[in-house]
Amino acid sequence: MIDTAYLLDTMKKLIATPSPVGYYKEMKPVLEALATDLGQTVTYDNRGTAYITVAGEDTGKTVCVSAHADTLGLMVRGVNGDGTLRVRALGGVHFISCEGESVAVHTRSGKTISGSLVCVHHSSHAFSDAKTMERNEDTMCVLLDEPVKNAGDVAALGIMNGDYISIDARMTVTDNGYVKSRFIDNKGAMACVFAALKALSEKGQKPKYNTVFAFPFYEEIGFGGIYVPREVSEYVAVDIAILGPDAAGSEQGVTICAKDAAMPYDYDLTGALIGKAERAGCRYAVDLFYRYGSDASQAIKGGNNVRIAMFGMGVYCSHGVERTHVDGLNATAKLLLAYVLDR
Repeated sequence: MIDTAYLLDTMKKLIATPSPVGYYKEMKPVLEALATDLGQTVTYDNRGTAYITVAGEDTGKTVCVSAHADTLGLMVRGVNGDGTLRVRALGGVHFISCEGESVAVHTRSGKTISGSLVCVHHSSHAFSDAKTMERNEDTMCVLLDEPVKNAGDVAALGIMNGDYISIDARMTVTDNGYVKSRFIDNKGAMACVFAALKALSEKGQKPKYNTVFAFPFYEEIGFGGIYVPREVSEYVAVDIAILGPDAAGSEQGVTICAKDAAMPYDYDLTGALIGKAERAGCRYAVDLFYRYGSDASQAIKGGNNVRIAMFGMGVYCSHGVERTHVDGLNATAKLLLAYVLDR
């Protein structure tokens, strides 16, 4: 029932759309167009969180499926004397992974100016400590693709403090199904949501219960799911699943999270997802994530009266150039479909 070609095409569109933490300007029209194609509409709360609400067969209960729309990114915090930009990280940016990457500065006037993220001691031919210097906010800068020499030249381009900087994602899909890209976290999960919505539409099916699909823009800094609409009683986050030494999951399957760094997830709801994965024939695993949080645990921290759960495709190299597999994306979308249909 899952259209894999549509899932990957949607993922490419989402990944190609810049959405660093809090920057929803370019993502909103993309979400609206995808929703319109499926006969759905998008609404927003005051924080910019996007919602697609689908009426269920049983309107006495409402559940929420969250797939955060924000990614890691940067923000301009100043200009160096040579016209390079000083930056602040938005979320857990790994500067070593990003060194040399193409970036784009999004100005308030609507201009986009390209550049590269480089170390201030950028070349071993020019600096003796180029290889050993720590990469952090104070040693990395943006080298603009413009003939700027000083702060005045930068100001003339319309760049100011507070402008967002997005990092090039460079998504590729190998012939044998491996997906490599920045921001699989969480554009991969978003694509799974739309693939599940497409499957519902094509079959003329309704979710078992009223279902709110939420796309927050602040998960990477710890409060994307902190607000939950009052009518929601279950909150399920779809996000990347971490692969590491203790992980039972894989890139080819979906992982159900039993506990993150903050708390265990709801016992009954997690057990229900395990049962649904088995009945749906999904390749699945159950894991604990030690240095990880999701919109689901953020929802509990926000004081919401909800049961929580989380699942997603296995991903290597989180917060870097990540890797997953088409089979894992399909398994995630398949489990999501089983959850909303309550099968």
